[in-house]
Amino acid sequence: MSTELGYAEAHDTSIEERYTPAPLLKGKVIVISGIGPGLGKSLAEEAAKMGADLVIASRTEARLDEIATLCEGYGVKVAKVVTDVRDEDSRANLRDKTLEAFGRVDCVINNAFTIPPMDPITQIKPEALAKVNETNVFAPLRLSALFADALAESKGSIIMLNSCVSFSSQPEYAGYKLSKGALEHLASSLATELGPRGIRVNSVAPSYIYEDVNRGYFDFLGAVENKTHEQVYAEKAAPTDLQRLASSEEVARATLFLASDLASAVTGQMLTVDCGEFHD
Repeated sequence: MSTELGYAEAHDTSIEERYTPAPLLKGKVIVISGIGPGLGKSLAEEAAKMGADLVIASRTEARLDEIATLCEGYGVKVAKVVTDVRDEDSRANLRDKTLEAFGRVDCVINNAFTIPPMDPITQIKPEALAKVNETNVFAPLRLSALFADALAESKGSIIMLNSCVSFSSQPEYAGYKLSKGALEHLASSLATELGPRGIRVNSVAPSYIYEDVNRGYFDFLGAVENKTHEQVYAEKAAPTDLQRLASSEEVARATLFLASDLASAVTGQMLTVDCGEFHD
């Protein structure tokens, strides 16, 4: 194993050894869309460790069953709602099932996303870009609107999972940047519109998250570029101040800070969680 990857794994181990969950979200109900491997799973598990009751949403029932069992192991209540965030009836059902299960909601985390073709934007069909925006922009907008009344009652918050792709200019990222840029502006507009009702709206922008999906992507890049996984990792980590990549657990914890009362005066912000890759 290379020194680069060994260094990163040693840091991950050290972080996990130092971290002790605190009940920052006890008594709160958090809705998370886009439950899946990687960040979706970590958001649910870390929220459960902090004491939150959960409503988890995904198109895949088996995945919901798996994550619900995991989170219930921390002594919290979990409602599972099979949801297609692109469909209005399905979105409304998620809101209704949340209120039926818990009678309140304190935070909605819009984590569901999809990635367009990795081509220069002039080479992507407009229909493909529109389809991506249905998931990445319009679904968060409609879910935020549907939950607004309940969030106003609890003085709750909305969190958009964005991406540091917003700071990149590579042609192959342009289609994804288009939707994430729109999502950033959506969050800012919602913060202004919903703020008078006591609802906070923030965004979180990770860079590369070192979890299973990107591990596979690094393997792919290594095969294409005739490099080892460790060399690819080192290249992706090199621009960061910490010389490593964030884990999905670290991104989840930063996100959940914004859901907690520690962030009661924070709204309209986008928090980058990138080990210091992008900053002034």
